[in-house]
Amino acid sequence: MVKREVVGRYRGSVMGLLWSLLTPLLMLVVYTFVFSVVLKARWSGGPAAGDGHGQFAILLFSGLIVHGLFAEVVNRAPTLVIGNANYVKRVVFPLEVLPVITAGAALFHAAVSFLVLLGGVLVATGSIPWTAIFFPLVVAPLLLLTLGVAWFLASLGVYMRDVGQVVGLLTTVLLFLSPVFFPISAVPEAFRPWMHVNPLTFVIEQARAVMVFGQRPDLQGWALYSVGACVFAWIGYAWFQKTRKGFADVL
Repeated sequence: MVKREVVGRYRGSVMGLLWSLLTPLLMLVVYTFVFSVVLKARWSGGPAAGDGHGQFAILLFSGLIVHGLFAEVVNRAPTLVIGNANYVKRVVFPLEVLPVITAGAALFHAAVSFLVLLGGVLVATGSIPWTAIFFPLVVAPLLLLTLGVAWFLASLGVYMRDVGQVVGLLTTVLLFLSPVFFPISAVPEAFRPWMHVNPLTFVIEQARAVMVFGQRPDLQGWALYSVGACVFAWIGYAWFQKTRKGFADVL
């Protein structure tokens, strides 16, 4: 079903699945040109901060992959059940897998972007750090957290149709309140505790550490984050299962 979701998104287009590779590749080229050539931006803080042509672009791109994975699932979550009303009314179908299918498709796009990022790191720095193997490990708990949010919103979207509009706005705001365009060290110290409340902050910072700076992940922080993600995923799943009984009446 994940394959059908991915293929269906590009059905009818001339290049088909090739768009899943071309899109992140073109975006990385654009980021490199705008931030490295036009703006001559430099990354403040971190090992070898801002060194090397195009490093700002790959630091930015690594944060966008994390945010994109979260946003793609969460933005679609409020309409998942509404958009599959036939599964609710006429077919015995495990509705709880709908967010999982969406997450699988988002994970596919994130994986393609990861491969593009590897190429970008190689071009910008001349080598790929061995710590890049930890990238999937770093992102894994975020996927659990995202599923928890998706289950909650998929249910809530059935009863409150405005949720989809609000969520789209919030994910955009979250993009600029996450350390995507800047390192957390650039944030005034008084506001840093609030930055850490953001569920994307830890993953984005760790993704950069392993992908660009060649640092090992913070395993203690990762373990704590994973526990919190599992708890949140369970709460979201439990909410979905408890509220799904009323879906047929509303739809």
